[in-house]
Amino acid sequence: MSRVLTPLLALSVGECKRGGPPIVSRVTTTASGVSEALLPHLRRARDHIDRRYAGGLDLAGLAAVAGVSKYHFARSFEAAYGETPIRYLTRRRIERAQDLLRAANLTVTEVCMLVGFSSLGSFSSRFSQLVGETPTEYRNRWAARGSARVPGCYLFMKGVLDPAGTTGAQSGRRPPPPAAPTVDP
Repeated sequence: MSRVLTPLLALSVGECKRGGPPIVSRVTTTASGVSEALLPHLRRARDHIDRRYAGGLDLAGLAAVAGVSKYHFARSFEAAYGETPIRYLTRRRIERAQDLLRAANLTVTEVCMLVGFSSLGSFSSRFSQLVGETPTEYRNRWAARGSARVPGCYLFMKGVLDPAGTTGAQSGRRPPPPAAPTVDP
């Protein structure tokens, strides 16, 4: 064997040249096979998805939040949570869209854009796959129940929803008032 492969083979079977304990035994894993040390990082990335689902999130950015490579992140996230990061993101967006379709008087296109989809077609097809009916059917079914709906214009006016980013509001907060102009003497 080569000089490079011999040490690697020794490490892979748990032997250490220095006579210490096997390296593999130092890593504690969960039942899903994910390192316990990695779980807080995966939770941080999942919380990041939950907070910023409407933004342009991608696998590389989420992996950077977790502090690991995107390939390791994708495998570990799926092992820990049972779905890929992008599927989790899509599911969270659809759940938020359901809330908006039930409670707000917004068009399907407005809801689509507010939850982070850039294509109405892909939003409608994913919504139908996950919920079992189209967004319009879902909204109409809830509207037929007669529950009160918040007018979309009110939500936009209060800065709760700002798809164009014109108010500078984040997380439903209104932007601070502009600073008073300063005059140099």
